[in-house]
Amino acid sequence: MPPFLLVVCKDKATAAWAAEPIRVGRGFHTSMVVFPLVLGPGILPVITEADEAARDLGVAVFSALAYAKDPALTVILDALASGVADNADKSRSEGDTETGEGGDMDRVDWAEIVEIGLGEGPGREYWRHLMATYTPNFPGSNTIVEESWLEGRAKGKAEGKAEGKEEGKAEGKAEDVLHILDVRGIEISDSVRERITGCTDLDVLGTWLDRSLSAERAEELFVEE
Repeated sequence: MPPFLLVVCKDKATAAWAAEPIRVGRGFHTSMVVFPLVLGPGILPVITEADEAARDLGVAVFSALAYAKDPALTVILDALASGVADNADKSRSEGDTETGEGGDMDRVDWAEIVEIGLGEGPGREYWRHLMATYTPNFPGSNTIVEESWLEGRAKGKAEGKAEGKEEGKAEGKAEDVLHILDVRGIEISDSVRERITGCTDLDVLGTWLDRSLSAERAEELFVEE
C-alpha cells in the first residue's frame, strides 16, 4: 500500500483547512502534490452503538477522536469501549487458544491510540476508566489509575457471588468516583466521602461518576438532588 498523509481534526474549520492540497517544490515548479486524508466532524459518522463500533474498530476509533469535543463524548466512548471488548472476545476465540494470540494485540493498539488522541482532560480519564472496566489488561499496567479501577472491580466480583453482588458493584463504583476526584486534586470532605461510600444506588453512583470528571468541587456531585 502506498503511503498517505492522515490528518484527524476535532473541528470542521481545521478539517477544511487541512484538506487543502500540499504542493511540494519551488515557485517555478511543483514536483509533487499531496492530498491529505482528513477525518473530522461531519466527515465521519457519530458512533454510539457498541455493535456498530465492533464491526469496524478503525472507523469507530477515529470517529471518537474526531468528536472529542462533542457533548456526547461519554456516550461515544461507552459504545467504543464495549465494541473493543466485544472485538477482543471474538479475536481471542478465533486466535491461538493456547497462546492467546489473535486480534487481541489490535485491541490494545486501538485502546492506546484513543488514549493518546484524546489528550489530557476528562475524556481521557473517562476512557481509562472504561478500559479498566471492560478489559483488565489495559496497556499501561501498574499505573495508579488502573490499579484503583481493577481493585474496585475485583472487590465487586468477590462480593458479587450471592446477595452481595449489587453491593460489590456499588462499592467499586463509589471507589471510582472518589479516585477520579483524588486524581484531579479535588478536596473530599469526610461528609462527602461518607455519602459516596454509603450509596448503594448504581444509577445515582453513575451520575456522580459522570459529574466527577468535570466538577470543580466535590459537593457539585450532588447538585439538584
